[in-house]
Amino acid sequence: MPDLLEAIEIETAPAPRASIVWMHGLGADGHDFVDIVPALALPAGTGVRFVFPHAPMRPVTINGGYVMRAWYDIRDDHGQRREDPDGVRASQKSIEALIEREKSRGIQASAIVLAGFSQGGAMALHTGPRHAERLAGIMALSCSLPLADTLAAEAAPANRTTPIFMAHGADDEMIPPARALRARSVLVELGYRVEWHEYRMGHSVCIEEIRDISAWLGTVLGG
Repeated sequence: MPDLLEAIEIETAPAPRASIVWMHGLGADGHDFVDIVPALALPAGTGVRFVFPHAPMRPVTINGGYVMRAWYDIRDDHGQRREDPDGVRASQKSIEALIEREKSRGIQASAIVLAGFSQGGAMALHTGPRHAERLAGIMALSCSLPLADTLAAEAAPANRTTPIFMAHGADDEMIPPARALRARSVLVELGYRVEWHEYRMGHSVCIEEIRDISAWLGTVLGG
């Protein structure tokens, strides 16, 4: 098991009964989505532990080899962005370790949501369907699906019916909507339950999206 990633934790009530492991985007850190916790306005009785891990520091090829927090390296292959498979799988193991830590603290896997934005969303979308135990849900914001061609063979039966929330900006300049739509198509063709949302925004998060996330979390966490 890899060393546990450092993370920021916020609990919405004492003795939480659910956890949301929320991965940040490329070059950001765990602080990036801390402010969304009060904005989500989850029901007062819904005790949730938000876990915002910091990705490891690593050089990123498409950014000139600059060292930053990243879940995996990305290179430009004749105009196509390619993720580093070894980096994706290493981060998958680190996220699995965070899930195990939540379970050791009394949270059932079925009460854990994997969430993320951009590269962090890609990791939620990669890790969730491959997880051996049923999760509460998978939330993938403004992202694509890494290693899509291996998902059919590697998917875990336990998460075949796990709700997936995907959201994207119609004007996203970093990850074109077409890439997210291709990811959705792969998932739908494999039988996954994908709830798709598109907003008039760029590579960001908007108020309407936060309201939709809040409603979805209330449903998958039984609030």
